[in-house]
Amino acid sequence: MKICQLCTVDFTLYHFLLPLMHRLRDEGHDVAGVCAAGPLAQAVADNGFTVHDIPLHRSANPLRNRRAYTALCDLFRAEAYDMVHVHTPVAGFVGRAAAARTGVPRVVYTAHGFFFHEHMPPVRRASHISLEWLAGRVTHTLFTQSEEDAATARRLGLCRTGDIMAIGNGSDPGVFRPAAGGDAGNDGQVRAKLRTALGTPEARVVIVMIGRLVAEKGYVELCEAMRSVNAELWVVGERLESDHADGVESLIDAVAMDPDWADRIRFLGYRDDVPDLLRAADIFTLPSHREGMPRSVIEAMLTGLPVVATNIRGVREELVHGTTGLLVPVRDSAALATALNQLVADSDERARMGAEGLARARALYDESHVLDRQIDHLALRRTGG
Repeated sequence: MKICQLCTVDFTLYHFLLPLMHRLRDEGHDVAGVCAAGPLAQAVADNGFTVHDIPLHRSANPLRNRRAYTALCDLFRAEAYDMVHVHTPVAGFVGRAAAARTGVPRVVYTAHGFFFHEHMPPVRRASHISLEWLAGRVTHTLFTQSEEDAATARRLGLCRTGDIMAIGNGSDPGVFRPAAGGDAGNDGQVRAKLRTALGTPEARVVIVMIGRLVAEKGYVELCEAMRSVNAELWVVGERLESDHADGVESLIDAVAMDPDWADRIRFLGYRDDVPDLLRAADIFTLPSHREGMPRSVIEAMLTGLPVVATNIRGVREELVHGTTGLLVPVRDSAALATALNQLVADSDERARMGAEGLARARALYDESHVLDRQIDHLALRRTGG
């Protein structure tokens, strides 16, 4: 079968869709990626996949993607895909419209968290729901990551066939593992070397946050909370070219100029050693305003870290409050500080929650199981020989 995996930016294609593309190819399918060009598109191509450059814009205004729609129609006609699998809201809408226009036989949409959410202004939320509903008229299968999103999709009728399934999310437990797993001595050396390189004493409690540098990730609340948390914060991530700054860049400048903040908050930028950074930390936090089913939380749990995160869709499915970590209200820096301080002050509780989270992540969030669910549901396993 000839399959197109379509998303808006190359960051998504490389970091989130590449394992699925490999798995589909292993099952004997001809798989190509489609996204707006960027440096990571070449990394996908280096894995032996064709990657088509389409000028998609991360904008809620469909008119900004008229050129992309035309280009997708031309591509779909030329390539004659048997299946177009779209991801993320913008590519999800434009891609499904183009697939319908060109008669693609099978259209699959994975909602990595709906753009609309309960904290959005009602009129704006209704407009995004309307767009999802319209695109759902040409959708054969709708995957969500969380069960809560799947229930919402069924209630709102976001797939005309009613074929809606929560597939979960996952990561590789062979890559993300606690310092006590595998070669414990080597992992311990990595922790010590990283802390030395960053100038962080071994005895200091380290909180780590991984995410794009946009306001909806909760950076404002997190930095405010850190004023009263006796620990060091490592922030791992960068702002994509397609992201809106949303005041985060000015926040970074403010942190650098404030001695009280600068001593305890480190913005590390994009890193390719995230598994090692997690093993060198003690607590993971994600105070986002909205998420799908964040893989960063799963990766932290697989590393044996307790998690402090906001009580939002997806996260509250991954994290068991009081058992694998702590949930706090959205945009509440005081509650966030209280939860972080609770874990900073109690190494035994950190160890207990980390062990519970590790067991839960290994049982529920192994990436191979998520891939299996998609392959089986779409009947894409290799047959014969």
